[in-house]
Amino acid sequence: MAIDRPNILAFPRTDPAVEDPIVISGIGLACSLGADRESVWQAIQMGASGVRRTTSQDPFRSFRFPCGMVDWLDADPDTLKSIQLTRHVAEAALRDADVDWAKTDRIRFACSIAGQMGDMRYLYEPEATRNHAPQSLWWNQFLPCSVTQIISSEFGLWGPRTSHVVACASGLVSTLAGVRMLQADEADFVLCGAGDAICELFLAAFNRLGVLADSPDPKLACRPFDRSRCGFVMGEGAALLVLEKRSHAEARGARVYAQLAACQALCQAYHLTGLDGEAETLTELIRQLVRKAGWFRGGPQYINAHGTGTQQNDLSELVAIRSALGDFADETLVSSNKAVLGHLINAAGSVELAITALAIRDGFAPPTMHLTDPETVGHLDCLPQYGSQKRIDRALKLSLAFGGHLVGVALERCRLDGLRRQPLPLNPAARIRETLPETRRRAA
Repeated sequence: MAIDRPNILAFPRTDPAVEDPIVISGIGLACSLGADRESVWQAIQMGASGVRRTTSQDPFRSFRFPCGMVDWLDADPDTLKSIQLTRHVAEAALRDADVDWAKTDRIRFACSIAGQMGDMRYLYEPEATRNHAPQSLWWNQFLPCSVTQIISSEFGLWGPRTSHVVACASGLVSTLAGVRMLQADEADFVLCGAGDAICELFLAAFNRLGVLADSPDPKLACRPFDRSRCGFVMGEGAALLVLEKRSHAEARGARVYAQLAACQALCQAYHLTGLDGEAETLTELIRQLVRKAGWFRGGPQYINAHGTGTQQNDLSELVAIRSALGDFADETLVSSNKAVLGHLINAAGSVELAITALAIRDGFAPPTMHLTDPETVGHLDCLPQYGSQKRIDRALKLSLAFGGHLVGVALERCRLDGLRRQPLPLNPAARIRETLPETRRRAA
């Protein structure tokens, strides 16, 4: 396939909000790999997997698929699991941001959380059981914005609240909405992101589509960017970020993970579930992100890809990255986290954006696990099996969703030393390519 390689250096910077960028001052993160931000990040560094095969104890009747299940949660049967997960990370994110509530105008604290998926238990439970179920479950079941209302009310966030449902792009779209609230001066803080739990109806639907991966060893089922890939595994988890303007964070003495250099959403008007093999719209999305971020001396050093492990997604992303970045793509590291934590659907973008921010903080681009036979399209370094330890100043997070929704966020290392969070030591068992002998490094 012939791929144009434009000169990114010719792109002018067009983002008007560069003097006071939006920063990430708090992160709450949890999934099958761990119940808190640092546990998840340490597991990612090790290449650990949170995927297992579902059993009769899981609420999926006869379905037995590899899934990234959250098993550590002390589940409340009267509350949807996705809401419990989102509440869990909301508390962590607000604590991490070190908000001084005595000095915070709660009317200036907004909330932008993606709509949650319900579960389908009431469609097949006996009528007697349904009649005695708490009414709150029925309410949450069919009102996707319930999670936004619950979180903002419980934590006293009285500013604007919004809830987007944009399939697998929901987490990133919620972040975009939060950024725009801050830029429009509608809020001083925004709590944004998403949480999701596996729903039996969607598990069945993806099974009918033929996109769910399987393997004798469930941990190896999902293999993004590998020529033997066979689909994705579903996962559970949540991530919420506290966003604010850099000047606001500096004034209150906060410490930040990264700053948002650009955000962009486009729509690929091609097919409900399919992707354009030429990846023209995704290519344009990446170009616009680079242009808005003002990266005219080089492209992103790291891209956290959507990377589902399906044929269409993998090829479309690789073609788009090469087409958009040209020769700069030779210096770009690309990886997918879905091999080890699963596809978190609504929450995928926010969880992986949080991981990207941690990659910037600690200078570690995480590996794409289970990648042993890399796809040659685009000839990109997808970090097979081992991550790379290096300073990361510029990174992209991409999300591709059913309905043609394409969303990206460009993150930068904060340029103010006194504002930037200090890096934490990597896990002693981190899978670092640079520490391998030369022969194994070339193979990796």
